[in-house]
Amino acid sequence: MIKTGKSLSFQSKLENWAEGMDYCAIAVPSKVTKILGTKKAVLVMASINGCEPFQVSLFPAGEGKHFIRVRAKVRKQAGLQEGDRVKVQITVLDRDKVDLPDDLVSALKAEGALSDFNALTPGKKNYAVRKINDVSKPETRKKRIAEAVELAQQEAEKKLNRKKR
Repeated sequence: MIKTGKSLSFQSKLENWAEGMDYCAIAVPSKVTKILGTKKAVLVMASINGCEPFQVSLFPAGEGKHFIRVRAKVRKQAGLQEGDRVKVQITVLDRDKVDLPDDLVSALKAEGALSDFNALTPGKKNYAVRKINDVSKPETRKKRIAEAVELAQQEAEKKLNRKKR
C-alpha cells in the first residue's frame, strides 16, 4: 500500500450516489487506485476544487474501484452540483494516528474511558472522530461525543467479558 503522506490529484465527475442521501460520490480513477495498491478503504485528507480539506475514506466498491463520498456540507462550501467536473487532491493519512478533539478527550477522561477508546481499532476511532467533527450544531456534537464515550465503555465491557471466559 502507498505510504502515508503521499499526495495525489485527479479529475472526475460528481455523481448522485444514493437518492435522498446527503452525499454524492466521486469515482477515483483506476490509475490512482493502482498507485494506492489496495482494494481496501484508504483514509485520506481530501480537497475538492481547492476548498477546505476534509478527512474521508476512499471506500472500495468492488472490482478494484474506489469512491469518495462527498457530503452536502462540502458540496455547498465548494459550490458543487451533481454532474460537475471536479479537481480532487488527496493526501494519504496514517490510519493508526487519530487526533482526538479536546472535548472528546475531556469527556472520555471524565468517564474513565480514555484508555478504552484508545484500545478501539483505528477504523472505529477515526469513524467516531469524523462523526464528531462533521456536525455543525453544538448539541449534535455533544450527542456524538456521548456516543463515542459509550462506544469506549462497550469496548471495556467486551474486554471484561473475554477475561471472564
